[in-house]
Parts: sequence; C-alpha cells; structure tokens
Amino acid sequence: MFDDKKTPLLRVRNLKMHFPIYRGLMKKQVGAVKAVDGISFDIFEGETLGLVGESGCGKSTAGRCVLRLYEVTDGSIELDGQNIAELSGKELRAKRPEMQMIFQDPQASLNPRMTVGSIISEPLVEHRKMTKVERSARVDELMDAVGLARRYADRYPHEFSGGQRQRIGIARALALNPKFIVCDEPIAALDVSIQAQVVNLLEDLQEKYGLTYLFISHDLSMVRHLASRVAVMYLGKLVELGPSETLYTAAQHPYTQALLSAVPHPDPAKAGNINRIILEGDVPSPSNPPQGCNFCTRCPRAIDICHQDEPEWRQIGEDHFAACHLIE
Repeated sequence: MFDDKKTPLLRVRNLKMHFPIYRGLMKKQVGAVKAVDGISFDIFEGETLGLVGESGCGKSTAGRCVLRLYEVTDGSIELDGQNIAELSGKELRAKRPEMQMIFQDPQASLNPRMTVGSIISEPLVEHRKMTKVERSARVDELMDAVGLARRYADRYPHEFSGGQRQRIGIARALALNPKFIVCDEPIAALDVSIQAQVVNLLEDLQEKYGLTYLFISHDLSMVRHLASRVAVMYLGKLVELGPSETLYTAAQHPYTQALLSAVPHPDPAKAGNINRIILEGDVPSPSNPPQGCNFCTRCPRAIDICHQDEPEWRQIGEDHFAACHLIE
C-alpha cells in the first residue's frame, strides 16, 4: 500500500484521536469525538507534505498528535524508526528536540512577558547545556536566519508586526536543529502581503537546513506552491493523497474535486469556465459520523454502497492513494 523501497522519516499508521464525551453527575462516558479516525501516511526526509481540508476536519489535531502533544487513542507514529506513540517521560523529552511546531497564531503562541531573545533561547535552556554567551550567539544566528535584526532581541512580542512575530516563532522552532517541523497553518493569521514572505522563508530554511515539513493549511493554492505531495482530510479521515501536480490536475475523490473547484482562478476571464461543485448540507458531527463513507451525506455522486460500507484506502496510481467506492 505504501512505498517500502524508501525509508520515510515519519511513518504514521492507523492514527486515532478520540476525545471522550462525559455526561451526568457521575461523568459517565456516553460517546467520543472522533477528531482523527485511523489515518496513515509517510513523510520522506527533506520533503513537504501538505495536509488540507475544511475547518474542523481534524488537520491541526493530527499535527499535534504526530508531535505527541496529545496522548493518542491508537496507532503508531514512527519518527526516524522510533515509535514515539509509546514514549513517555524522559524518553519523550529526549525526542522533543527532533520535532518542533510552528503555530497558527503568532501572537497567542509567544509569551508577552518574555523578550524575543528569551523566547528563542528557552528551548536551549531546557534541552542544551550551553553558557550564556553560547546561547546569545545562537540567538543571534537564528535571528539572522529568519531575517530579524539582532538589536530586536531585547524587545517584546507586542512591539512586532504579525509577520515578524511569526518569524520569531520560526526561529524558536529551529533552535534545537529539528529534523521534522509541523507547520500548523502558519500563514492563516497573516496579512496576504506577508504570507508569501513567510512561505519563501520556510522554503529557504528547508533548503538550507534539510528540514522536513508537515504543512497544514486550507489555502490550496499556497499548498500547491509549497508541497511535493498533498493529503486531503475530511471528518477525521484521509480521502486522497498523491503528488501535488497529480492531485491538482487529476483529482479522483469527489471531495477533492469539490475543494479544487472552489479555488479562485487568477484570470477572471477564464474563471467562468470552471465547473463549480457546490456541496449541499452541513458537515456531520465527528461524534456521530455517518455509516459507510464519511462523505456520503454530501457527495453528489453517492450510491447505495457509499451509505453502507466504508471505502478501503488503496493505491489508484503511482504514489496516488484514495478511499472511494466510485474510483475504479
């Protein structure tokens, strides 16, 4: 089902994250929110895997699970051959420097009472035995790498613009020389004029340091520019995964086709030729997903089997996977 000839840096299998629902005076569990419900994918060293889907489909939860910021319900997460889903305590702490995260909201993810220098050096204090002079030199190096002037090290986050604050977050993520970084919608909270600058910075850093990214976003045009492969998520499950160009030019799953049809066209004269696919109804609750295919209640092409049996995740082309009864 997956390419076993190459060894991936990250190998995720049957990952589940179910949040229990409690009710009553006795706090009895009456159900669970299936935020992530059995997803599997690989990320190879030096590549960027884009993870896209509507708000609430489980993208950010999947990213946090991969970094073990949540105690996963089930599944394995192998980073560099080690299953971090089974690690705890000192073992997990020792693995932390290899995997970092860039958060969506740079204002909320930076401590307003700490200076920029303190924020960037905090991982070094926690995980590295370095002198104050060595830490200061490393902070200067990281600020240079993300395009911030060294003289700003004694300033506070509120004194910076949104784009500059995101650069601070990126510098902090790079402090421990990680192999793998989860970018959780890092441009969503930024002005459109700044988004391209941050994306170009991420690309430059990837080339310079050999980084591997899981890039989570709902901006499909930006993901096409940045990612070498793209995974599409709906209601806690992956529905399609493939090389970027294959997915954008020959998407097979009805949900992927609907998402792509909603992307604005840069040329208004040609925009009228696009066949817009309008999905009817609301996204079902992840605490009570539909029987069969998760997408069957909104799919314009659904047939009887879609409402009865869950589709199998299978290969449909070269490095191209999908879960749909309608794909031959």
